[in-house]
Order: sequence, then C-alpha cells, then structure tokens
Amino acid sequence: MPRSEHPQRATELRSLLGRYLYEYHVLDSPSVSDAEYDRLYDELVQLEQNHPELVTSESPTQRVGAPPSDKFVKVRHLEQMGSLEKVSTDEALFKWAEDVRKRLGTDEPVRYVIEPKIDGLAVNLTYENGLFVRGATRGDSVQGEDVTPNLRTVRAIPLRMLGDDSPPVLEVRGEVYLPLSGFRALNERLAGTNQKLAPNPRNAAAGSVRQKNPAITADRPLSIWVYGTGHADGVGFESQFELLQWLRERGFRTNPYAERLDTIEEVALACRAWETRRAELDYEIDGIVIKVDSLDQQRRLGSLHNRPRFARAFKWAPMTAQTKLLKIAIRVGRTGALNPWAILEPVEVGGVTVSRATLHNEEDINRKQIREGDLVIVQRAGDVIPQIVGPAGRHLRGTKPFRMPERCPLCGVEVVKPEGEVMHRCPNRACPSRGLETLINWVTAAMDIEGVGEQFVRRLWEGGLLRSMPDLYRLTAERLVELEGYGEVSARNAVEAIERSKEQPFSRVLFGLNIPDVGWVTARNLALHFGTVGRLLGASQEEIQEVEGIGPDRAESIANWFSEEQNRALVQELRELGLSVELSEEEKPVEGPLTGHTYVITGTLERFSREEAKRALEERGARVGDSVSTKTTGLIVGESPGSKLEKARKAGVPVLDEDDLVRLLG
Repeated sequence: MPRSEHPQRATELRSLLGRYLYEYHVLDSPSVSDAEYDRLYDELVQLEQNHPELVTSESPTQRVGAPPSDKFVKVRHLEQMGSLEKVSTDEALFKWAEDVRKRLGTDEPVRYVIEPKIDGLAVNLTYENGLFVRGATRGDSVQGEDVTPNLRTVRAIPLRMLGDDSPPVLEVRGEVYLPLSGFRALNERLAGTNQKLAPNPRNAAAGSVRQKNPAITADRPLSIWVYGTGHADGVGFESQFELLQWLRERGFRTNPYAERLDTIEEVALACRAWETRRAELDYEIDGIVIKVDSLDQQRRLGSLHNRPRFARAFKWAPMTAQTKLLKIAIRVGRTGALNPWAILEPVEVGGVTVSRATLHNEEDINRKQIREGDLVIVQRAGDVIPQIVGPAGRHLRGTKPFRMPERCPLCGVEVVKPEGEVMHRCPNRACPSRGLETLINWVTAAMDIEGVGEQFVRRLWEGGLLRSMPDLYRLTAERLVELEGYGEVSARNAVEAIERSKEQPFSRVLFGLNIPDVGWVTARNLALHFGTVGRLLGASQEEIQEVEGIGPDRAESIANWFSEEQNRALVQELRELGLSVELSEEEKPVEGPLTGHTYVITGTLERFSREEAKRALEERGARVGDSVSTKTTGLIVGESPGSKLEKARKAGVPVLDEDDLVRLLG
C-alpha cells in the first residue's frame, strides 16, 4: 500500500471496527464473525505500529468495548474491567512468556494458571459486606449497564457470600453463559412460535441478561463461571490460583478445569489438548485464558491500554460461521432412506473449509427454518461434522420452506413416509442406490477397511469391477493397477486391507449385509442370540422375535430376507471367502455395573458418536437395543430424536439426556 493511502485506510478501519464493536457489545447482533473482526483489528494494530503518527484517541486499539445501551441505567465500575490480548500460535505464546521474564528482570520462577475461555457475557458483580447489591455488564470497561434484577435470577450467582469474613466491598468478575443443552431447548421454543432463532449461545446469553423483563431472564437456564476480582477492600491474596480457591469457598462457581502449571511448554500443550477436548463440555469455549499466577508479579507487570501484560487469551479458530445455503440435495441411502444434505458456499469453520453440512430430515429442516438461498449459520458439531444451526437473519425474498421430493431422484419411484417415522424412503428394492450404497456402507461403517473408502468404491463401481461384497474379496492388485491413478504400492495396500477385514467380528458382517430394519444394534443382538450364521439361517420368525428389541414386524422382515435364495447364496459366498460367521470370544457380553439393563439411543449426541456411546454402555454390562419396549431401562436422547421419544413417554420409559449418560458411565 502506498504511504499516501495509510491515513485513509486507518480511518476506514477505525470506522469499521467501531461499528462492529457497537453491534457486538451494545446491540448483541454482530454482522461479522470473530475471525473477520480479529483480522481487521490486527491490520490496524500493525498499521499504527509502523506509523505511530496515525494513532488517535478514538482508535479501538486505545480502548476496549463500546458505550452502553440507553435501555439500561449506566453504572461505573469501581475498578476498570480490562480485556485480554490474544495469541493463536505457540510461537506467539512463547514470545509473550519471554517478554514477561524480561519485564520482571529477575530469575525468579514464573508459574501460570489456565482455564477455559467461556464464550459468554462478561459481568461485574458488586458485594457489600457479603450481600449482592449490583450487577453490571462490562460495557466500555469503565461503565456498563445495571442489570441487577436480571442477574439476581441466575441461580449460580450467590445473593450472599458464604463465610463470616466477607470484605466491606468486593467486585467479582465472571462470564454469564447459556449451556448448549439450554441453547438447543431455547431455539426449539423460538422455532415453535416462529420467532428468530438465536445464532449461538453467546448471543442468547447476552440477550437473556439484557431483557427488560427479569421474568424472561429467569426462564433461561443461564449460569456463570467466575474468574477473578476487581476492587477489593480488606482482602488480599498471593496468587491467582489462591484467589480462585477463595472465591469457590465463598459460594462462587469457578471453573473446575482451572489448573496451575510450572512452565510455558506445559501451557502450550494444554492449549492444544483443550482444542480437541472442548466438544466434551456443555458450554462453548473459544480458547484458553493464561495468567501469571503470582499477584505480586501481575502488579509489577501492569497493563498497557487497559490490556494486562500478565495475561493472554490463546484463541482457536471459531467453530461457527455464516455462509449461503446454495442447495438442499438428496442422497438415497442403502436402506432407501432419502437423506438431505446442504451444499454451501465454501466457508472456513474451525480452520477447515466447509462446503457441505448435515441435514437430518424434512421435519428438522423446517423446525430450524432452513431454506435454500438463505444465509445460514454453520457449526462444526463435536469439532468434526458440519451442521446448520439455523438462518443467519430474515429469509430472503422468494425463498420457500423445504419439501421432500415426491419421487426418488434415482429411480423415479414414488417416495413413501412410513407411519411413525421421520424419514422418507424409496420403496424400490431394485433402486440403483441400494447396491452402491450397500458397498459403501460395507467398507466404511461395517468392515471399517483402512484406506478403502467411498471414493474407492465409486471408482470400482463405475469401472465395472465391483457389484457385490464377494467381488471386493476377489480383487487383485493387478486388476486395480489397470485403473488410472493406482500404482502397484497403493493397489497392494488396498488388497491387503480388504483381506484383513475378514477378521472383523460376526456382528459387523451381519450389519453390512443390508438386511431391512437391521442396524448396528440389532445386528449385534442377533449375533449374541444365535451365535452362528447357520443357526440364524435356520431360525423361524418366532425364534427371531425372541431377540432383544425385535418385534413381530421386524422379525418377519428378517426371516423373509434370510429365506430368499439370492441372500442365502450371498451369505454362503462370504462364508467360503473366509469372513466371520460365528460369535467370537471378544463379542460375548461382559459382566458389569449395568448388567441386566437395556438402553436405547436416539438422536445425535454431542460428546459421543452413537458407536462410542453404545460401546461404553456394553463395556459396563448393559445391552443396547434400537427400539423402545417395556423392557427398556432408559432412552438416551440427543438432538432430533424422532419418534422413539414419543414411544418412550407413552410406555413410561425414563428419558435420559447426555449428562445423564455421562453420570451413568461414571
């Protein structure tokens, strides 16, 4: 950029950042992502560092936040609320640690306290002689909005401190947040009354605290994590960790994951570990807060422009982003189910470029008010699978609610929606999707063949080399080399991986056969009950019905499948090729604290895959079924549970959420 353009660019950046700060802090309705704001802010910082003459008093680099809204009475903090500088790499973290050592000017050890950085609303709680007298938002760091009546409804905030030695005046700083489970429930209610959905838990928490009617705030399951103090009369501490313990003892919620570490290398490892672990939490975090532990060292280090030199926020790439939903496409699965998925304008979410996202079914799409052509909010669920949370704003003109196609997009047969199910299905057993999708399911889900995935199957299908599971086990490296793009080494590795899949257990083979109404859980129960494929081939409908979770209709469907000659021939072929057709020792049930209990899992879990939850329950002795009956101990419910939830309620079966599952697993 020519030097003559620097003043113009600095003015433009100050204007943009000022507007975005106002939207974020005052209106609680940001129009840009955190990543975009950080990029512009960093550009202005660099520009002002290179050209100090461009620094002005109104620059956002010289102060924090924005003026409070006129909707609430303004209140001045007794001690200014600072804001943290961010780092996002190990190199920047180590550079900060080195700067800390140089500023202290001694060889004394420096210890650190770290804790998850909650993505919520910062508040300042004032206590006089142990009584909660005022609560305010951070605002512009000097004065915020008085939201005392609303914060009094948050049960995690003590109205009276515990203990008899309360200081005359104390400011306690914390972050109010909305748990993910509460966020989902809130959006369910908003969608049910055709109101605009909250784009993320942070906005939902901020909007809840700033309600004019405290009754509305009280109806939201808000909570708080406390992380420090401001002004304090008659009380002192030696370390940040000691301060957190003192606050906890007096009735405040401090994060249980806060820990003290001896070296900056340990801090860096913890930051990276938490980036993969954050999906375990029932609240959103966008990084790790790192503070020098010694309060004496903190005082000596001081602050610059109200940003403490003794602390940093290690921030990760944001896990939500806005983009355009270009199209809702349909994929026909191996059972004939029509699975909708989103084609998106590519956008970076959590450091990964996302162009597709999961959509569960027609009911879920319309409950979330998702329409083709709209701007939508995309989230990487569990840091892996992209999902659409909902629209980013009002629907664009001309968009319409989504409807499933009336005919199968592959074979043209009229689509059906069985009573009590949420999925639409193609009833045509000869639909082209069945063979290809069955093979894809076989290599990816059932046999889990390393290095052999969906693209491998599609190429062999299109090349005419693969039409059935036995074809897969007759492949040779020489045949694969004939396909363009396969060298001798990759071809040999693929064939060896396919050969090793013969060691997979009997239940996986049953699951991969694409028997109607037989998912992973039912396949496992069939294997446990009959033990060998020979016994299963000779079983009657009545005998199959004795298996856990199998009713008359499903038993009839399974018996009919095994009675068809082509299916019996397929099973025989796989047996001759060396696949497992009898129960192994590893598959036999174990004894444990949950022995005698049967659970069913429905919906999408946040902290577990379906297979992980099932395996964890079975390791403790439980049986896992795939249909609710009077024998079911409990139904474990995730997002978009479908008809099983209603069946459980009618049958009086206890309904458990994911937190209950975690407690159940100990």
